[in-house]
Amino acid sequence: MSPLDPTPHGSTRTHPTTPTLTDRVTGSLVGAAVGDALGGPVEGCSPEQIAERHGGRVQGIVGPWHGDDWRTARPIAPYHKGDGHITDDTLMTHALIRVYATVRDHLDAYAIADHLVPDLITIPRWIPELEAEALPLQRLFLAEKWLVARLHYGHVDPREAGTGNIVNCGAAMYMAPVGLVNAANPAGAYAEALDVAGPHQSSYGREAAGVFAAAVAAACTPGATPTTVVETCLSLAKDGTRAAIEAVAEVASNHGEFESALAPLRAAITPFDTVGPDYRSPSLGARRPSRLHAIEELPIALAMLLIADGDYRHTVLGSVNYGRDCDSIATMSGAIAGALHGASAVPHGWSTTIAQASRLDLHTPAATLAEVTREIFTKDQSRRRTHESAFKTLTDTP
Repeated sequence: MSPLDPTPHGSTRTHPTTPTLTDRVTGSLVGAAVGDALGGPVEGCSPEQIAERHGGRVQGIVGPWHGDDWRTARPIAPYHKGDGHITDDTLMTHALIRVYATVRDHLDAYAIADHLVPDLITIPRWIPELEAEALPLQRLFLAEKWLVARLHYGHVDPREAGTGNIVNCGAAMYMAPVGLVNAANPAGAYAEALDVAGPHQSSYGREAAGVFAAAVAAACTPGATPTTVVETCLSLAKDGTRAAIEAVAEVASNHGEFESALAPLRAAITPFDTVGPDYRSPSLGARRPSRLHAIEELPIALAMLLIADGDYRHTVLGSVNYGRDCDSIATMSGAIAGALHGASAVPHGWSTTIAQASRLDLHTPAATLAEVTREIFTKDQSRRRTHESAFKTLTDTP
């Protein structure tokens, strides 16, 4: 066991039979942050490289890939990935929660321009990977800086601003709050996420955002299972995203643990992945719009969920040890598994260590979003009753 892993191997936790809304929201958001922090230090590496570096599969929180040289070692510098530090996936997720807390209703593309972008460029926050207080914009990848360039400086219509950006998982990685606000309403989550992701992404990057939000919403449905979550995703997903999920789900059905599935899953996603075999040196055709392709992260996250039968720990560790963009894969799979089983599914030792190391409150944003979700549902009920009354008047026989 790694000395940084506070959770004994094989430990189990009791899951509530029917987690409450607040419990599922907490499990999803804390679960996403924990997956993010566990995957960060091995992001961009292959399963073989990970096993060689760590003397076997990663079993919990580990230190930086280059040890104390993280400040200067390329390609990691200047980020302190590891030691329980969350990455931009969680920074963006919490930023989106703050938008919901401000608007207190469903979001659209204009909410991203009016609230998310100002949050990223005006309010300094503690950035764990930089070990400093800075504007979130200074940590974001170029695909996320696109939001600021297009919306703040370019004044592009928010509904169209994502067109032209590289197609990646940048929008999908922080869409869990959209799924939670639409808990047990996957179709609503899918539609809202497509609108929210519009300023950021197009093509299969935007599609992944919609399907991931739908997966989280489906996982909140009482009685949901990994199988019903994936079936819901398949009922909504389009084009290459749907085909990619089908391909990896078929592979997952033949495996009961992630070790034997690592290579077959990579082979199954390869026809849909434009990045290519060397994650740090993408192909010339990488990240371009297409109806035939899919991002790698979401299908693999769903496959790991199936292989682990929804068990949070094994779902996330499978995602981490897959390598490549494994912080985002584990963010997504952790959010879904956490929504399925609630907060008790996430190892307490992991979440406590990560919150302390990242100087980040993981629970208050969840409590806030649960409160906002209830407010939005009440508004939805009122809107629905108004519509029903109007429609009844329209259809009543004179």
